[in-house]
Amino acid sequence: MAKKGKRISSAYEGLDREKLYDLGEAVKHIKANAKTKFDETLEIAMNLGVDPRHADQNVRGVVPLPHGTGKSVRVAVFARDAKAEEAKEAGAEIVGAEDLMEKIQGGEMDFDRVIATPDMMAIVGRLGKVLGPRGLMPNPKLGTVTPDVKGAVEAAKSGQVEFRAEKAGIVHAGIGKMSFGEDQLVENVRAFVAAINKAKPAGAKGTYVKRVAISSTMGPGVKLEVSSLSAE
Repeated sequence: MAKKGKRISSAYEGLDREKLYDLGEAVKHIKANAKTKFDETLEIAMNLGVDPRHADQNVRGVVPLPHGTGKSVRVAVFARDAKAEEAKEAGAEIVGAEDLMEKIQGGEMDFDRVIATPDMMAIVGRLGKVLGPRGLMPNPKLGTVTPDVKGAVEAAKSGQVEFRAEKAGIVHAGIGKMSFGEDQLVENVRAFVAAINKAKPAGAKGTYVKRVAISSTMGPGVKLEVSSLSAE
């Protein structure tokens, strides 16, 4: 416990918890203080002026990060015949139809993203209560229900991040690793924020992006000056 206390105390040194930091300055501080033995993730939390309980205020989508997430993504694909082969060739770890449905119903969930061809949705629909709560249900709006299996699998593996506003209007995501360069992390943050802005729902009232903070997995949050998040 004492060791953890020293690490956290060190991370807070020179950090004004009330100040709104420029994005570049914040990333620099976070990288300098990410000293755990594993490659920590850069995490972002955005507080939006929306109430996701209302259909016209939902914020959801996907964004391809310019430098990826640094995370290996396991993809499961519901497809048959030629599309199944296409999925395997594109790098999908798990491919199937009724057999895949049965595995998932049996508790096998060794994947991070689920993709399905349109003709498979009758099967996938039976898994709504299993996949839905985990945010894994394929959705045409997210590009995970598509005849372009190859493109969907490649996008998922290249560092595409899915986002969704939670009940309090907060969007949270991992958008890079501490081993990335400062410029790479800055570009990933800006790409993510741009996607959130683009996804602004018609029902949003007042200030849309209220607060933004970033942190490493084990580090303190650093509040950002929203104006520094736009690409220069």
